[in-house]
Formats: sequence, C-alpha cells, structure tokens
Amino acid sequence: MPDNLSFSFADTSQHQPLAARMRPACIDEYVGQPHLLGEGKPLRRALELGQVHSMILWGPPGTGKTTLAELFASHCNAEIERISAVTAGVKDIRAAIERAQSNATDLGRRTLLFVDEVHRFNKSQQDAFLPHIEAGTVTFIGATTENPSFELNAALLSRARVYVIKPLDEASLRLLLNQAMSDAERGLASQQLTLAEEAEELLIALASGDARRLLNLLEMASDLVDGDDRLITKQLVADVSGSQVAQFDKQGDHYYDQISALHKSIRGSSADGALYWYARMLNAGCDPLYIARRLLAIASEDVGNADPKAMEVALNAWDCFQRVGPAEGERAIAQAIVYLAVAPKSNAVYTAFKQALRDAAELPQYEVPVHLRNAPTKLAKSMGHGAEYRYAHDEPGAYAAGESYLPPELNGRHYYQPTDRGLEKKIQQKLAYLAELDATSNKKR
Repeated sequence: MPDNLSFSFADTSQHQPLAARMRPACIDEYVGQPHLLGEGKPLRRALELGQVHSMILWGPPGTGKTTLAELFASHCNAEIERISAVTAGVKDIRAAIERAQSNATDLGRRTLLFVDEVHRFNKSQQDAFLPHIEAGTVTFIGATTENPSFELNAALLSRARVYVIKPLDEASLRLLLNQAMSDAERGLASQQLTLAEEAEELLIALASGDARRLLNLLEMASDLVDGDDRLITKQLVADVSGSQVAQFDKQGDHYYDQISALHKSIRGSSADGALYWYARMLNAGCDPLYIARRLLAIASEDVGNADPKAMEVALNAWDCFQRVGPAEGERAIAQAIVYLAVAPKSNAVYTAFKQALRDAAELPQYEVPVHLRNAPTKLAKSMGHGAEYRYAHDEPGAYAAGESYLPPELNGRHYYQPTDRGLEKKIQQKLAYLAELDATSNKKR
C-alpha cells in the first residue's frame, strides 16, 4: 500500500466543472455513505488495508460511485481501466483486458476495471468479463443506477459483492457546500462569495441527495453573481435551476418506486397520497395510460369483490382518456384513483387465486370426477362420464345442494374467503347460506 493515500484526477484546473474539481483526493475527504465507509466498517477497512474485491456499486447519480472506485485504485496501488457502458462495446472490453494483462506481466501491478453504467451492457457483453474476473486478471467494479437483481447477470452477481450507495443526506450536502465555498484551490473561496441561508436551503432541496447536481447549481449561481456584496441569493438559485428536473425514468428504479407508492397509497385508502404520486408521475412525463392500466390490476387485486364496480370505473377512465385526450382524460384517471382509494378493500380473490395456482402446480394432477367429465361420444357416455351430474338450473334455487366440484382428494378445500367489507359481506352471507344447504343435504344421504 502506498505511503500517500491520496490521488489526483487528471486535471484539477479551473477549467473543470466545480463538481469535478471537488472530488475527494483521499478517503477522509469522502462525504456520505457512513454505513459503508464509517470508522470500523468493512469497506473502509478494506480501503485502509489496500485490499479490494470485485463489487457492484448500486445507487442514484451523484452519490460518489465513480469517486469510490478511484479511491480504491489509489489506496490499493492498482492501475485503473475505465469503461462506460454507454459508449463502449466488446472491443473496448478486450482492449482493457489486454492492458490489464500487460500491467500484470510488465509492471507486476493489478488492474481495477471500473465499468460505469454497467447495466447498459447486454448479457453477452456482461459475460465477457467473467473469465477475467475468475482468473484474477482484473478486479471488477461496476457502477449502476438500476437494481442489479434485475439488470445484471446472475453469473456476474455471483462474482461481485453488491454495495448500496445511498443519496446524500442533508448534513452531507451542507458539508459539501461548505467545502466548495471555503476551498480556495479547488472551490470558490477565491471569488469571495457569500451564500445566503435561504439560498443554501434551496440548493440542498433541489439537489435531492445528488452531490453533482448540488455543486453544478452552486457553480451556475456563482457565475451570475453581480454587485459588490457578491451574494448568492435564493432568487439567483431559483433562476439558474429553472424548473426542477423530476426524478423519473421509465426504465429506472424511480419509475417503479413511484408506481409502487401510488399502488400502496390506494391499497392504504389514502386518496391524497395516491393523487400526489399520480401528479408526480405525470409531471415527469409518465404515459397516463400506463397508470390507467395499472388501476385495472389494482381494482382486481386490492378492491376485488368488495366493490366490483371499481373495475368498471377503472375501465371507464381508460376509455375516457382515449376519447377526449389528456386534459380531461387525466382528470378521469384521477377520479378513478380516488374511487379506488376510498373503496372497501379485499384481496380475497387475489389470495384465493394464488392458492389455487399453488395447488395446481404442487399437488398431484388429480383426475376430474366422473360426474363432471364431458361426454361427447357414446364411449364416454358408456363409461359414465357426466351421468350423475346434477344440472343446477333444475334444482331448487338453482343450487345443487351437497354437490362437489373438486377432486375427492380436495373435498372441503376453500380457496375464496370473502371479507366482511363492502359487497363481500353479502357474498359471505350467501356462501354461509349455501354451506348450510350442503350440510342439510349431506345429512339426508
């Protein structure tokens, strides 16, 4: 391990953006991720000992994934090869591997291969890393904003440990601001600026846990400061930020997090929460018809037979949007969202169906009872198929009391257990009445 545990990025000139100039040069300057890099934490100990293993750094943009990889390369006295999956292909991977082999052979140094946006590589491209990780040619560090469980190959995940990189909290963002304002060599101290308290609070709010966004906004504001007081005001920050960029990507975790929040708000009967997440998604460019389609699933899964009209309302909202367009159609979807949120809830059908699917998959393939079998041919009839079937419409109340419709091995199995909410309370009463008829009929036999 080198005596000097610091490193320098290629160019620290004032021509670089502030966010690049303020990258930490050693582990003690790194801000955030105390769950990984706090004193005594395993990852910090690995850094201090110069030990590194293959890993995936999973977290949102601007949270220090690239910087952490650079710190590992410096602390472990390793060469570093950088690849961006946005622009690179298999040819670039091969070239990086060849350089890594030369590093080992000619310099006796190991190579850390840092792959940014690794989730953008397809399966074959991800597979290209495997033999070289296995052979120890490279130590692999991949950075991704997407859930590795969904986006990365199982084979790659089995060879790398996943670390969750969290958005920076308010205290960390405030510390970064102070560093940028007070550092004369890399930061803005030489400009003799003053940051108004209201401007600081707005910067932190607009950053949303993203250090790069925080420093970019600060730098843009500093470029436009005028007047003798050199004051960065709240209004100036608002002016340079424009309309806040919503965190939404239909291929990313924010997409799934927000639709999950919408779904859970409806399930929890919170019309306010559901409307808020709906508005957030619309504001960020989500297709309203995606939400309309999701409402149909919610109507079935979470409202169910407690209010069967919920599915009709969801269908009507979808139809309304297609007929009248976004302005009125989005309002119709909002109406459906509120209806589903305040409707009585039951997942009894959802639960029953899942149990029936499990039984169908896990239990033996029981024969269809003879009285329920089809009898389209003379042979089938001669075998008694359907012979003892009781036609319900010919029975009192159109119910064949005591009849069984399950395989004998499953007699007594009840999948559907209605709740006492909404219409299901009446369904519950109806099923109890039918059960009494069955019991009476069975006693007479």
